[in-house]
Amino acid sequence: MIDIKLIKENPEEIVRRFKVKGKDAAAEIARILELDGKRRALISETEALKAEQNRENKLIPQYKKEGKDVKEIFAKLKEIGAKSKAIDAELKEVEAEYNTLMLSLPNLPDPDLKEGGKENNEPLRYFGEPKTFDFTPKNHVDLCTDLGLIDYERGTKLSGNGFWIYRGMGARLEWALLNYFIDTHIQNGFELVLVPHMLGYECGLTAGQFPKFADEVYWLEKTSDEERRHFMLPTAETALVSLHRNEILTEEDLPKKYISYTPCFRREAGSYRSDERGMVRGHQFNKVEMVQYTTKEGSDAAFEELVTCAENLVKGLGFHFRTVKLAAEDCSASMARTYDIEIQIPSMNGYKEVSSVSNARDYQARRGMMRYKTAAGKVEYCHTLNGSGLATSRILPALVEQNQNADGSVNVPDVLKKYLGCDVIKAK
Repeated sequence: MIDIKLIKENPEEIVRRFKVKGKDAAAEIARILELDGKRRALISETEALKAEQNRENKLIPQYKKEGKDVKEIFAKLKEIGAKSKAIDAELKEVEAEYNTLMLSLPNLPDPDLKEGGKENNEPLRYFGEPKTFDFTPKNHVDLCTDLGLIDYERGTKLSGNGFWIYRGMGARLEWALLNYFIDTHIQNGFELVLVPHMLGYECGLTAGQFPKFADEVYWLEKTSDEERRHFMLPTAETALVSLHRNEILTEEDLPKKYISYTPCFRREAGSYRSDERGMVRGHQFNKVEMVQYTTKEGSDAAFEELVTCAENLVKGLGFHFRTVKLAAEDCSASMARTYDIEIQIPSMNGYKEVSSVSNARDYQARRGMMRYKTAAGKVEYCHTLNGSGLATSRILPALVEQNQNADGSVNVPDVLKKYLGCDVIKAK
């Protein structure tokens, strides 16, 4: 949620920054300002009526003591009560519309982001060299099938398109990747948290996914009362950014550095592209997520730390990849800035995102009332940041493709050998 003070101080600048993100918010901002004015006027009227009501109530014992008739006071109190009721009803309607509009606004993009979408994304750096082969390489679907790592057919039989089953060495390879991620993060000072996979509505609201993107998750109950419904988490970020909801931390508590392993459940809009076969796009996948709560002053340093953590994980696997700064329109609605770590999957003739590191600034904290008290005693909103650390559904395809041999076997990266107990994965 955006600070209403920013909107009131310079609405034209807010509208301009939204245009950079591809959103024309002029009408919404104008309506928000109108509603804010109405809301404040109604609150003032309510407070004035309460003050008048208190004055009249104080007269009752005095009138009774002096033997005066109190009918006139009760008549006036009844009139005040009727006015208060009407104003409260109007205020409730105004606040409902105001809150809906404020919650629907996306985050403001950081000033240094380029305008537009994917076409303006900016590669910042490359690591390693693109993989080349002196034989005709296989794609990851054929490799995983031939090596018995993934059972696509039975995954579809169990749950439909967009699902798969890890089997044998494939399941062990998946688990090895997750352990490598978790062990590395713990060494870097993150606390491992295992969160529920079913979340309440407030988690989605705090993360910025609701109400606008509520149809992109899997809901579990059919009820008209959204606040009593549960949904399957689309990412552990949705849970972790609510850990300190409605809490006031101290400056000494920050930064809070968390990681969590979860399966992630997502509805994917539209049909699958022909180059996204196998595990590249699915309804359920495994991920280790990083989240930090920081002070405003520590926000930028925390962002760079998360980017470095994600990059180092990919470097450790020996992959060729690049780090890309997203243009404003390509950042998700809740985020002020995002860097993607994109890995080469040879059969796709390009790069696929395996980690997005984002800074929400105080956007999520305002929605979830996550605050901290400074050394001077002032209460400020936290900054929240998140990053994939990492998702496996594209790491594993890249791993088997980049490390394949002419005989169809796959070399195991050095960092995974201690988990698998072998150097090469071969067909049985």
